[in-house]
Amino acid sequence: AEGVDTNGVSDIYLYDLDSGTTINLSQGMNGYDRNPVFSPNGKMICWTSMATPGYESDKDRLMLYNFETHTYTDLTHDFDQSVSQMVWSDDSRHIYFISGIHATYQVYRIDVESRQITQLTQGWHDYTWLARKGTILVGQKMSMSMATELFRIDEDGKENQLTHINQNIYEAIRMGQVKQKWVTTTDNKKMLVWLILPPDFDSTRKYPAILYCQGGPQSAVSQFFSYRWNFQLMAANGYIVIAPNRRGLPTFGQAWNDQIAQDYGGQNIKDYLSAVDEISKEPYVDKDHIGAVGASYGGFSVFYLAGHHQKRFKAFIAHCGMFNFESEFGATDEYFFEYHDIGGPYWQKPKPRSYSFSPHLYVDQWDTPILIISGEKDFRIPYTESLQAFNAAQLRGIPSKLLIFPDENHWVLKPQNSVLWQREFFGWLDQWLKQK
Repeated sequence: AEGVDTNGVSDIYLYDLDSGTTINLSQGMNGYDRNPVFSPNGKMICWTSMATPGYESDKDRLMLYNFETHTYTDLTHDFDQSVSQMVWSDDSRHIYFISGIHATYQVYRIDVESRQITQLTQGWHDYTWLARKGTILVGQKMSMSMATELFRIDEDGKENQLTHINQNIYEAIRMGQVKQKWVTTTDNKKMLVWLILPPDFDSTRKYPAILYCQGGPQSAVSQFFSYRWNFQLMAANGYIVIAPNRRGLPTFGQAWNDQIAQDYGGQNIKDYLSAVDEISKEPYVDKDHIGAVGASYGGFSVFYLAGHHQKRFKAFIAHCGMFNFESEFGATDEYFFEYHDIGGPYWQKPKPRSYSFSPHLYVDQWDTPILIISGEKDFRIPYTESLQAFNAAQLRGIPSKLLIFPDENHWVLKPQNSVLWQREFFGWLDQWLKQK
């Protein structure tokens, strides 16, 4: 329909102050072009560019335009990851950027002329922002065990922490150990799974566990520190957290990221079950007391697992999840996902395969207690999706609870609401996973 954008195309424009004319620098590039940065010498401009129209999780290429030669160069043509946060060196010979690798986000440097890329930083962390002045490069860095701090990054990759904002808090609390495990999937690929263990972990004990289902759906389960879905807080409440980088997540190559399109209930769900089945073999995991939690696409994953888990889980928590693909199609505020990931409207003939993954079709298989949460101001996945799921659970006689925030959207952002959210979250898990 006129006025409804399903392609998500954006361009980079150059406005000449003297002539008053505008030039589209990304003419012919039909994807998502954004984040322009001029070189210090004024001879070049770089930006991030997606090639595929209507796909907001396509690879973000590092595109370069030279004003003197009028040429375009895809600097990361042979680099199978997205880039962000570009900053130039003073001599305009190098560009520094952030990119993901194996569920972490590192700092890189590329030589503009040779296109040689060097990874500067290493380790289990996420860099999220860069700034440069002269020879000094500074970045924001976080991990699952550390909220954002500022670090200086030298040319050899050496890091120097500049801020210690929360040091007094860290000294007063105990963090759980974060471990990395590679799990074999049903199609014989290797999947990285983060394990977060409770503080004072005792390998001779058995602990209840939580499967964390990521949203996005194309958003890495990286070393992020979240004030909403905090793995250390879950571990501190006595749970082992299982956080898989299932199919459809970035930092493992574009093919791994792209696979989830029009396969929402397919391989990525099998990946979740592979992770749970493998980790459940550990002697310290109480395989009879495992829950699954998630928001947005993760909420969909929980709803879908509720009808397909074959007694693996004893409790579910779904926050703002997709429940009925047909009703959600007509109510969402963003159609990137509906066309690229789902395959288009439900009235198409034949109907796109993705609609067979709609969780509402499998409510007859639901048999597990579920907490459902949403915000009334959520226009991405309207709260009526959660109402449908809750009513279905109630009508089926399944222990269920509904928590609606009238003043929140797709995320719970207000501090007092967050406190309530956490209390209800852990109260539900404790009720069904800790009581024998």
